[in-house]
Amino acid sequence: MIDYYPLFISVKTSCIATIIAFFTGIYAAYIIVKIKRFKGILDAILTLPLVLPPTVVGFLLLIAFGKNSIIGQLLLKMGYSLVFSWEATVLAAVVVSFPLMYRTTRGAFEQIDKNIIYAAQTLGISEWKIFWHIMLPNTRHGLIAGVILTFTRALGEFGATIMVAGNIPKVTQTISTAIYSAVQAGDNTAAVFWVGIIISFSFIVIVLMNFWLKYNEDSKMKVPAGNGG
Repeated sequence: MIDYYPLFISVKTSCIATIIAFFTGIYAAYIIVKIKRFKGILDAILTLPLVLPPTVVGFLLLIAFGKNSIIGQLLLKMGYSLVFSWEATVLAAVVVSFPLMYRTTRGAFEQIDKNIIYAAQTLGISEWKIFWHIMLPNTRHGLIAGVILTFTRALGEFGATIMVAGNIPKVTQTISTAIYSAVQAGDNTAAVFWVGIIISFSFIVIVLMNFWLKYNEDSKMKVPAGNGG
């Protein structure tokens, strides 16, 4: 009998990870676009989880948050251990999906016509208002694409999750780790079921994004008919 806990855990983890990556990714992209010094080094650091093997990311998270680390020791003193908890699945999902949100948002910010920004600055508009009323509205398509990529990446995360959160049924077992367990146990029926679920879920999300983007592009191209006379 199929246990549906991995689906609930995966969706909950992906949603929370996407929300965190959304805000942190936008903020990081804004800072990187604005700064002049050390941009290349900082960009490389923020993008690194995207190119590293997920197991390496998971190992680094274990070093940073394990019981022998400074953070891990502080958490243990408060009676809490992050490693092999549900929160660790969120942490792993955020770290591996964050670069997608960051890179997509940064690319969108850099495509904004700089003359619009300069004109707003000349008029004395604050940087905060420029960000909210000019940069974000003009990059909404990029932001939405970033959200979808971030969510689907978090949904399919495996390597970092199994390293730092484990594969505990009803606690940290996601769809990806459930597939791994099913294959290891020789349960091809369960493996095929979960593979079908994650492929279908990801496909539907991407299709809906494409329809939404196309709808907005078509709406922009429509020119209101002029009044006769």
